Amino acid sequence: MLIVMKSDATDSQVEAVLRVIEQLGFRGHPMPGATRTAIGVTGNQGAVDPSHFENLAGVAEAIRVSKPYKLITLDLRPEKTVVRVGGDATIGGDELAIIAGPCAIESRAQAFAVAEAVRRSGARFFRGGAYKPRTSPYAFQGLGEEGLRILADVRDAYGLKIVTEALDEAGVDLVEKYGDMIQIGARNMQNFSLLRRAGKARLPVLLKRGLSATLDEWLLAAEYVMAEGNYQIVLCERGIRTFTDHTRNTMDLAVIPAVRRISHLPVIVDPSHGTGKNFMVTPLARAGVAVGADGLIIEVHDQPEHALSDGAQALTLDQYEELVREVRSIHEVITPAAVG
Repeated sequence: MLIVMKSDATDSQVEAVLRVIEQLGFRGHPMPGATRTAIGVTGNQGAVDPSHFENLAGVAEAIRVSKPYKLITLDLRPEKTVVRVGGDATIGGDELAIIAGPCAIESRAQAFAVAEAVRRSGARFFRGGAYKPRTSPYAFQGLGEEGLRILADVRDAYGLKIVTEALDEAGVDLVEKYGDMIQIGARNMQNFSLLRRAGKARLPVLLKRGLSATLDEWLLAAEYVMAEGNYQIVLCERGIRTFTDHTRNTMDLAVIPAVRRISHLPVIVDPSHGTGKNFMVTPLARAGVAVGADGLIIEVHDQPEHALSDGAQALTLDQYEELVREVRSIHEVITPAAVG
């Protein structure tokens, strides 16, 4: 059910509708927009009778929703959501968001060397894994909470917003303590208990597409988070598994405009995991910006040849700075508002 409020509906009228939804045993999700507020209704096991709401003050119409998702759609919020991270940084607005840093935090010296280059480039976000879900149990698994403490020190020293992955519900607690944005990795896109915990978190969520996930499965994973009350979600295309072997994954850039036709959520691309190869990252980053992505997440290392995780896809500091210059030029061409 989607309840559309009149353009002149007051806050008290919206609250009255939310009370009725709660009395019926459902949950209301208000989404203020530029011209009106829409309220999504979840928790119902079957169809909801629109007559419960049609005569309430301030209600323009009540619409039954037949789609599998309710909260991520443009029907609920025609305007794109702009996600705020750490108070003053945004993803989904006019500025191209660049999230950059090493795959894994290996040491304080390594993190600070990369963070210096990230800040110098003008990026607002620093990425780094403290907990790494590796295919092999013998591969480097991250520094754990010590890595998170290093990330928090990076934020204090450079003013960068910290984006880092949580592998489980306890991990969300730690990211809330040290970070600014919770990353849900591709392997956990359908870890529904983790999605629900992230939905109760106070931090925004970066939701990566699963290795073989369809568009609907990806969007429904975001719906899990939103259904718990966290509406600050950024989608991330990071490549999917196909039959090809010339890249680590297949970067699905067609999914960017496909998301745009359905959802108000911002979407970024990860050309590092999307290709797995250093020389492909910049071309795919350029392409991602050209098709309208709201940002990029890029792996950067001061010594990729010695990286403990994903060194083959990490850019050097010089390569990263050149990438930033190129993608910003493209973004200015396709986004007139960015020029001013």
